[in-house]
Amino acid sequence: MTSSHRAGMLLAALACVLVGASFTAGGALVDYPNAGGQAVRYAAACALLAWPALRGGAGARLAALGARRWALAAAVAGVGMVGFNLSVLAAERTAQPAVPGVLVGCAPVVVAVLVPLAAGRRPTPAGTAGAVMVAAGAFVVQGWGGTDAPGLLWSVMALGGEVGFALLAAPLVAPLGPMLLSACVCGLAAVEAAVLAVALDGRAALRVPTGPETAALGWQAVVATVIGFVCWYAGMQRLGAERATLFSGLIPVSAALTAPLVALGTFGAAQLTGSALVAAGVAVGASRRSGRARLRAGHGPQAAPRPAGPEPAAVRRG
Repeated sequence: MTSSHRAGMLLAALACVLVGASFTAGGALVDYPNAGGQAVRYAAACALLAWPALRGGAGARLAALGARRWALAAAVAGVGMVGFNLSVLAAERTAQPAVPGVLVGCAPVVVAVLVPLAAGRRPTPAGTAGAVMVAAGAFVVQGWGGTDAPGLLWSVMALGGEVGFALLAAPLVAPLGPMLLSACVCGLAAVEAAVLAVALDGRAALRVPTGPETAALGWQAVVATVIGFVCWYAGMQRLGAERATLFSGLIPVSAALTAPLVALGTFGAAQLTGSALVAAGVAVGASRRSGRARLRAGHGPQAAPRPAGPEPAAVRRG
């Protein structure tokens, strides 16, 4: 295992742990306008990223992207960020939070199949086995809840958003780099969320946040988005989308570990067992030989869980 590979694993793991821990922020924003809150969060993150991202010839790199890659960046923002969050919200209207959380936990399995096929090769047994173990661990950590057909459908759409967040961004990591890519998708997501907020909520799209809401928005913008996204794409740059997505299984684990700290859940035998499964799956899938299975990024929280009292939390990126 190379030093770059080890660094990529640490960066991807850190990104997912930060996103998982941000469920505390999600609890403070339950009553805040969702689309408007996303617009504020992503706009603040873009502003923080803009200065460091636009140094070193960034303008030339942006100009060289072309229409297709700009469309991909807009799709990352629309599908993997704004659309993902709205799908989770819609799912939770008729489904318990664990349902979209478990479906999103299947993202490593989908990516483990799609990425090799897109590269013209067969999925590797180790990669697929590791992804299945990660998904199983996420299921054990979160459990399963009641749902109806619309709740299940929206949960499947949230799964599509999680997969899209990694795969749609993969061709953009090499030409833009983690910092500039994060700034671009956050800026695009802010615009898209603002348009949705006005269309859905009108004048109620924004309001002055309370003290706890301000702190929560700040946490999500700075920690889960600025730090989390840059670490995620830096990890993907080193590992490829297939391996990096394995680490998304750490999101519910991080949520389960931190929930007892704010009396929003307990950490028991199921969470311990699920966490061990996730760790084993990541070890199996992410540490296999890179020559055969790696899809380079040139060809990636989150999803922060929403607290639901004693209920397991669904994964959410805002």
